[in-house]
Amino acid sequence: MTIWSDWHYGETVPAAQVAGVNEYNREVAEARIKRLVTSTISLAKDHMVRPNYPGIVICLGGDMITGAIHEELALTNWGTVQEQFLQVQEQLITAIGNMADAFGKVFLPCVVGNHGRNTMKSHFKDRVFQNYEWNLYHQLRRHFTKDRRIQFLIPDETDACFTVLGHRFLLTHGDTLGATGGDGIIGAIGPIARGTFKVGRSEAQIGRDFDTLLMGHYHIYIPRGDAVPAIVNGSVIGYNEYARLRLRVPYSRPSQALWFVHQDHGITAQWQVYLDDKRHTDEGAKWVTWQERTQ
Repeated sequence: MTIWSDWHYGETVPAAQVAGVNEYNREVAEARIKRLVTSTISLAKDHMVRPNYPGIVICLGGDMITGAIHEELALTNWGTVQEQFLQVQEQLITAIGNMADAFGKVFLPCVVGNHGRNTMKSHFKDRVFQNYEWNLYHQLRRHFTKDRRIQFLIPDETDACFTVLGHRFLLTHGDTLGATGGDGIIGAIGPIARGTFKVGRSEAQIGRDFDTLLMGHYHIYIPRGDAVPAIVNGSVIGYNEYARLRLRVPYSRPSQALWFVHQDHGITAQWQVYLDDKRHTDEGAKWVTWQERTQ
């Protein structure tokens, strides 16, 4: 299973404005999406024992396009919202097709994000219908109508519920957890933890209990643990001006979440699929070193 979210297709990030640690434009975006597909296939097929899978679940978690919800985005994006829509659709068609060729079957639960909306402020009435991503997902489903390997789940609400080998998931973008806050010390951990339990409690009251909450939105990767039953996805865009100047959050490499579900053990291996260039280390470095205590 994997989450594809927070691609922010259409947004530009000049390297000079984020201390040179990241850069994002159409060329970089396409290279990272290609690496996401090839790395996911390689990790699942070449680095696991007996890689015989019934298929792959690709959660489309929203903010696939960056939209134009802020004036600065409209001024600096490499394309209009309509251009972003068409370009990311082309990228997704190719990526999903390649995943179907590699894994046989693909199941895609889809939820909208907050950047793809066509209103300046977030609405709660008709929330998904005022989002270009809802249309994007339906266009993708139409494209793959005759491909029996590929199946979509596109709810008319912000959340998607489904089960994989008995493990219950709820996919949401992450901007409607009912919890806000965070600070420069703990970052987004606070609202993510509080929001996970709030969503869990409210969903349980209407008979939609889940074992793991899946989300993006925060642009940081957090694997599932016993303390907080959630997987938080990274982003394709990576570190940008808003994260550096408005939030002052730590640098986070562009990445997407990948994990495996076992019929007896539930979620097992969890990996962070990095999308930027390799970080070179000293090839001559010893595998472990330590400093001797002096008498």
